[in-house]
Amino acid sequence: MYKYYRNKTLKPSQFIIIGFLILIFIGTILLALPISSSTGKSIGIINALFTSTSAVCVTGLVVMNTGSDFSLIGQLIIMLLIQIGGLGFMTYGAFIALLLGEKIGERKRKLLKISTKALPSQSLKKLIVSIFILTILLESLATIILTIRWNNDMGFWNAFYHALFHSISAYNNAGFVLWSNSLSNYVGDPVVNVIISSLFIITGLGFTVLLDIYNNRRWTALTLHSKLVILMSSTLIIVGFIVILAIESINVLTLEGLPTDDRLWAAFFQSATTRTAGFNTINIGDMMIPSLLLIIFFMFIGASTGGTGGGTKTNTFFIIIIYLWSRIKRKKNIEVFEKNISIKIINRAITVIVLSFGVILAVTMLLTVTEHSSNTNFFAILFEATSAFGTVGLSMGLTPDLSAWGKIIITITMFIGRLGPLTLAYALSQKGGSKTKEYKSNEEDMVLIG
Repeated sequence: MYKYYRNKTLKPSQFIIIGFLILIFIGTILLALPISSSTGKSIGIINALFTSTSAVCVTGLVVMNTGSDFSLIGQLIIMLLIQIGGLGFMTYGAFIALLLGEKIGERKRKLLKISTKALPSQSLKKLIVSIFILTILLESLATIILTIRWNNDMGFWNAFYHALFHSISAYNNAGFVLWSNSLSNYVGDPVVNVIISSLFIITGLGFTVLLDIYNNRRWTALTLHSKLVILMSSTLIIVGFIVILAIESINVLTLEGLPTDDRLWAAFFQSATTRTAGFNTINIGDMMIPSLLLIIFFMFIGASTGGTGGGTKTNTFFIIIIYLWSRIKRKKNIEVFEKNISIKIINRAITVIVLSFGVILAVTMLLTVTEHSSNTNFFAILFEATSAFGTVGLSMGLTPDLSAWGKIIITITMFIGRLGPLTLAYALSQKGGSKTKEYKSNEEDMVLIG
């Protein structure tokens, strides 16, 4: 396939889309095999397609119980799909090429910059190597700690397997779990809460931000992109924690009956997980409407560009806020931290927001036509559509009851959400986006949005 891209038959965005489709197709075939099922019978093509897409797109929505409906082989396939889908198949290909001593050509560099969302000034080789070092270190450390925590509960090897599976799932913001009630058994467990949330929060920031923090280590030395991502992510977690704690503390079905420590952990975890992780320590369907509205809003925003999460991205949303504030104040330039934001970045941010809203609206309308189960209501459908688009994986209970058409609709939505509506729009367009423009002296390069 790469020869067609090399010969300019395919645009970078088209190449990435085809690559993800091939990965999903392979996963679908493997998961549809009887050996992947715990019963020894095929789970069916539609269920296999849904699960493969959810894993590759690191969403976490499931129509079948991962821990009981899939065999060990099926679970290992899901784990592998999560790992490859989370970091991106191009990142793996580039890393292997670097290990073999191959040079990365100009067109492949362009492809990798789009795939990894690297800054224009960033070294691709350094970024790719750093991604893999960070991946190995964090997943290994989390696996060790969780194995120790669960060793007395389920024995060493079982604890190790559960630790490895959930570490990979959390690191890639996938939300897949081996328990039917997600992590509800550990609602007040400090070790599980800290390890799992740390993994998806760190990778949700984006690898370009993490590398920037490692290289500079001072707030004033960080890039504008890193500052926006850190500030927005921290604000959303804090606001979410306060709102969920205040609202759900009077809800007998969620936090009211929990001890104070457990209540604090639950509020924090639900606030952090809503922006693409997909794990939960309380039943989402039992939460009150105001909390669910906040979660829908957070799922729409998502993680940050260049990480393993989805959504419209924190940096996109921050730029929109800055733009609106500047227009209200009638400022000539759009500035933040004494840096100008180019009109190109602003236009892309607005485009992403509008396209994302349009996708969610269309999916919600389609699901109101196809879904008529006992768990179906407009709010649950809107929640499901936003969760799928944001590659979050949270559900109010609708996912297992989806019709065949509903599964197909959500499958397509997860795919769009993982790649981004702007990437798909460029892939379908004739030219594939505008040419790179020069930055003004007071403008700083940022990760391209979308």
